[in-house]
Amino acid sequence: MKKLALSDEILLSVEHPERYIGGEINSVVKKKEDVDIRFAMCFPDVYEIGMSHLGIQILYEMFNRRSDVWCERVYSPWLDLDRIMREKGIPLFALESQEPVRDFDFLGITLQYEMCYTNVLQVLDLAGIPLMAADRGMDEPLGEMPVVIGGGPCAYNPEPIADFFDMFYIGEGETEYDRLLTLYGELKKQGATRGEFLRRASNIRGMYVPSLYEPEYAADGTLKAFNKLCSDAPDRILKAICMDMDNAPYPVKRVIPFIKVTQDRSVLEIQRGCIRGCRFCQAGMIYRPVREKSLDTLKKHAQAMIEATGDDEISLSSLSTSDYTKIAELVKWLVETYREKFINISLPSLRIDHVFLDMMETIQDSKKGSLTFAPEAGSQRMRDVINKGITTEDIMQGSAICFEAGYSKVKLYFMMGLPGESDEDVLAIADLANDVAMNYFDTVPKEERKGVRVQVTGSASFFVPKPFTPFQWCAMDRPENFVRKAHMVNEAMENSLNHKSLKFQYHESGISSLEGLFARGDRRVARGILAAYKKGCIYDAWTESFDRAGWDEALQETGIDIGFYTLRERPLDEVFPWDFIDIGVSREFLKKEYLRSKEGTVTPNCREKCNGCGAAVFGGGVCFADRL
Repeated sequence: MKKLALSDEILLSVEHPERYIGGEINSVVKKKEDVDIRFAMCFPDVYEIGMSHLGIQILYEMFNRRSDVWCERVYSPWLDLDRIMREKGIPLFALESQEPVRDFDFLGITLQYEMCYTNVLQVLDLAGIPLMAADRGMDEPLGEMPVVIGGGPCAYNPEPIADFFDMFYIGEGETEYDRLLTLYGELKKQGATRGEFLRRASNIRGMYVPSLYEPEYAADGTLKAFNKLCSDAPDRILKAICMDMDNAPYPVKRVIPFIKVTQDRSVLEIQRGCIRGCRFCQAGMIYRPVREKSLDTLKKHAQAMIEATGDDEISLSSLSTSDYTKIAELVKWLVETYREKFINISLPSLRIDHVFLDMMETIQDSKKGSLTFAPEAGSQRMRDVINKGITTEDIMQGSAICFEAGYSKVKLYFMMGLPGESDEDVLAIADLANDVAMNYFDTVPKEERKGVRVQVTGSASFFVPKPFTPFQWCAMDRPENFVRKAHMVNEAMENSLNHKSLKFQYHESGISSLEGLFARGDRRVARGILAAYKKGCIYDAWTESFDRAGWDEALQETGIDIGFYTLRERPLDEVFPWDFIDIGVSREFLKKEYLRSKEGTVTPNCREKCNGCGAAVFGGGVCFADRL
């Protein structure tokens, strides 16, 4: 039996000690003397969040298939344990072996959300790894200290945190990690240095090594150029992408947590990418083109997951579930196969369209929870600006089918502060929520309601422009305007005819402003992040621990003008910190879509018409569907 890194006394003094002991069902344990490479895979947030992330589960499965690699998991210690570890000098450890992360070959950190950046520093600090990559010794032999590598959607603009990482993996992990790990193993046996490995690794597709590049700034503070410091480094980083989804590794035996986690269910990834082209959506651009898994593959995965986990729910995963071309067949098979086993089928990311309407009859016998839809904007004008592609009629028709099928709870997701938004567009959020509630009373006869009151919850986030979207040139709305608009919607809902059936929630505007800074920031932003961390800022995404005053002080002391990055509309020819990354989708296409948004012109989805975004360069997926 392995020795735990934490004593019983410490475990009994912290919240949810199960977060830190490992030993969960389906976790992978190997003998360290049997492997050449040890990889600590980190999600820089609390265990319950990190255990729900599919990307880490895929890489955990893939790495541990290799006989020469042992991949273990690491999560950010919660605030109570963080304090104890600092007081007692306990190093950050991996769950499976309970051994210090500092002794591993790699520390891989997934970057899913910008507000986890100070948690990245927490992980490095507790592990005893220098916070700045420049302090880790390029001449040191491999194995002396972990290579710190970042990946995930936030890595598509790595510059605000580039100083903290040795390298970034840009793209999907299934394709190039084997080459990277093999290269590392070979060079380690040869006694090569960290610097030599990083230079060699930079020539693997998708690998970005920040120390091989240097930004140059113009007098006005904008980025002037991005200069190579090594002639061997690539001029541009082409994202790594998995085009064969059926043969890609998939975690059918997920690790079963000891405690309730955010998504405690089997997740069935049905496709990657999105055909829709919503102009605010980074994921819809960086994961192009759409690549589907076959029905046979999905059936095999579902059966294997249920057998290996005993889960009572299967959730379908994609950016737009109802756009999967065989969704009706898949849902029918899942319902028929698992109805008698009382396994629920969860359908997130649904669009309210004819495909959704056809599915409702299939799933109406399954458990009734709530259904979530994302109109994103209250008015049709704004839905056209953002290219959402659904109408008010679609929303009314779809909600009516929900209510007829027995659902009485509907969640509607919106954004406020969208480019060109007026107060009338904002108030339309309350109008739409009220209309959906009224639709319940018009659809379900009084005698069939059985005392149930419809509940429509509107949830609003504040629009943050992201890299590689048509809105990457846009200015953010001011924080005080965010709050004003939220109060407008809340008051309008309280005064609505169906106010007892309506509820409104919105995000903290200060957090959104920082997210905007990190999303489009350059390498200079790192000094502000470091200063904030040294003031005690961690878990910034959590309202109870977010320290706005600490952040304000840190940014002021380091000369970071948040307005320069968030409130300024960019000229079309400005050089962006992420321009050296090639996602396939061209800058010219994004620019065209930006100009179309100003006209309120809708662009057809990828299956209706190819709009020449550039993703066809990858040679597959929806771009070539008609040619098969």
